Amino acid sequence: MTNPGPSKTAVVILNYNGAHWLQAFLAVVVEHSRDWASVWVADNGSTDSSKEQVNAFPEVHWLDLGQNYGFAEGYNRAIAHIQAEYIVLLNSDVEIKSPWLEPLLEFMESNPDYAACQPKIKAQLEPSHFEYAGASGGFIDAVGFPYCRGRVFYTTEKDEGQYDSRMDIHWASGCCLLIRRKAYIQVGGLDGDFFAHMEEIDLCWRLLSSNYQIAAIPESVVYHVGGGTLSQGSPKKTYLNVRNNLLMLAKNMPASRLAWIIPFRLVLDGIGSLRFLKEKGGFRHILAVVEGHWAFYFRLSTTLKKRKNIAQKKADFLSPFLLVQRYFLMGQKTFAQLHPTKKID
Repeated sequence: MTNPGPSKTAVVILNYNGAHWLQAFLAVVVEHSRDWASVWVADNGSTDSSKEQVNAFPEVHWLDLGQNYGFAEGYNRAIAHIQAEYIVLLNSDVEIKSPWLEPLLEFMESNPDYAACQPKIKAQLEPSHFEYAGASGGFIDAVGFPYCRGRVFYTTEKDEGQYDSRMDIHWASGCCLLIRRKAYIQVGGLDGDFFAHMEEIDLCWRLLSSNYQIAAIPESVVYHVGGGTLSQGSPKKTYLNVRNNLLMLAKNMPASRLAWIIPFRLVLDGIGSLRFLKEKGGFRHILAVVEGHWAFYFRLSTTLKKRKNIAQKKADFLSPFLLVQRYFLMGQKTFAQLHPTKKID
């Protein structure tokens, strides 16, 4: 493709006390992006040496947000400031290898109906396997549980090229997400009330409800460390995932389905939390699930008001099965088992 030039695309790394990640990965991001995009570090009020790390790269733009707004509102404020047709949301703990931007931009330039896309995301610490938070594209089951092409609940697959084709997906991972700025603004951006976790799934749901499409472009590959801000075993992460998943459903699910799905999900979450009894510190996670439920109730009235700002609530794209049934009762632990007849273009 003809290079659209760095002024058309901005790679935006949201940072909070991530100097060690900037030291590890920023140089490679700059090296493999400078001909295709400007690079920005939007800082959420860090108190470490992040700015000193960025100062080593004169071509990198430093945007001081002043305080920690979290992932969602931090990106909203950064994107309001940055004027570019395409924005790449990139976690600071992502390792880039070339080429990575070219396939994503080529696809978006050729497909104006698509609002966003993501690369194939592999585990930086175990590069033979997909990474938990994104893999080769995200999906949502009938009652709102997210999963990936390459990761279903606790099963992360080895990458053997089985998901190397482009595919329409339900959501793209926020660890590396290319989006049209116009579409981002049109649907209201990330929901700042989420703070962090599942905010990109909520955003993508609103994009699909606005008749945009989203794709996985596995010719582009990045490597994500994961847990750079909150580790996978953090009770705070459990709390945010439970609360935000329910908030996402309350915002986006059609009313006819929402009335029974919310009570059903609350029961499933309660049953599912019992698995933490087998883990060290499991009671803290069970408490986090309970707190996530109560926080959802507390925010429910405000969240339901947000439905007015969503032109239509669509659920026809959701996978027509219960993931918990398929995974735990039927033993279907890979994407290919869940979607044996899924057409891959």
